[in-house]
This record gives sequence, structure tokens and C-alpha cells, in this order.
Amino acid sequence: MDVIRWLIIATLLAIVWSLGTALYHLSKPTGNPDKMLRALTWRISLSLGLFILLLVAGRAGWITPHGLGN
Repeated sequence: MDVIRWLIIATLLAIVWSLGTALYHLSKPTGNPDKMLRALTWRISLSLGLFILLLVAGRAGWITPHGLGN
């Protein structure tokens, strides 16, 4: 696998990790809402970063989209 695929996979894993962290702080009885908010902010930032990365990678030709059934 090339570097861009590893970067995309790592970003997706970081998004899932951040979402799990937010869920942990939400479900904890004495959870800290500031930590939950920080984790959700990280998730949104990572998601936007991934979206921009995919746009740039597609435009630069690092990844090629393909249709279903091709």
C-alpha cells in the first residue's frame, strides 16, 4: 500500500478513537464535559482534514475514483 492509503486509514482510526473517547466521557457518571467537547472537536477537525485530503489526493492523481460495477 502506498503512503496516501496509510494516511487515510490512520486518519479514520483517529476519528474512531476520538469518537470512542467522547462516548467514554459521556457515559461516565462523573464525566468531564470539557473533555467530551474536546474529543468531539478533534473528531470534527479530523473529519474535515480527511475530506480535504481526499479532495487534494483526487485532484493530484494520488488516488483514482472508480465506479461501481467497473
